[in-house]
Amino acid sequence: MMTSTVHVAVFDTFADWEVGYAAAHIRSGSWQREPGRYSITTVGPTREPVTTMGGMRIMPGIALDELRPQDSAMLILAGGDTWGEDSMAGFRAAARQFLTAGVPVAAICGATFGLALEGLLDDRAHTSNAAEYLALTGYAGGDRFVAEPAVVDGDLITASGVAPVHFARAIFERLAVYTAEVAASWFKLYGDRDPAGFYELMAVPAGGPA
Repeated sequence: MMTSTVHVAVFDTFADWEVGYAAAHIRSGSWQREPGRYSITTVGPTREPVTTMGGMRIMPGIALDELRPQDSAMLILAGGDTWGEDSMAGFRAAARQFLTAGVPVAAICGATFGLALEGLLDDRAHTSNAAEYLALTGYAGGDRFVAEPAVVDGDLITASGVAPVHFARAIFERLAVYTAEVAASWFKLYGDRDPAGFYELMAVPAGGPA
């Protein structure tokens, strides 16, 4: 079975918690349709270590100039303090390249600000932390803003920074990580905080649902 790579952008001030649910459960294999199908590779501006917002040091797996849409199942972009700066222009351009190539992009919190600056939200339904937040970019897509925790429009997933579980669920659905029943149980546990979801997940056969 060929493994598909999901790329996660990492950079100084990277908001590490915003992609935690998605990355951990993509990689774990538990309850998945095809356990082991996906792997995670981090992408930095270079291969030099970066420091997350939480103070953790990460050694990127590859540098941004090595990233190619054809080698990826999805590009995940977390928030951070620098999305409006020139230092993030390369990641903003990468998002454009991925969407042009028909490869999904998932952006949360500050990353949506970067996509707005790049013009990628002008004609796509999207969300973010607040409509007023994105309006600061001067983008032309204000009428496409949707006040929901996460929004999917074709190959683009966007989410509010306070909705990492909804963000993860949208990513899982796009990648077909879980069956619909397993996905519902996963969200019941992590999104609704309902213990019944845990017992439903524990009943999923080893090796994935039949």
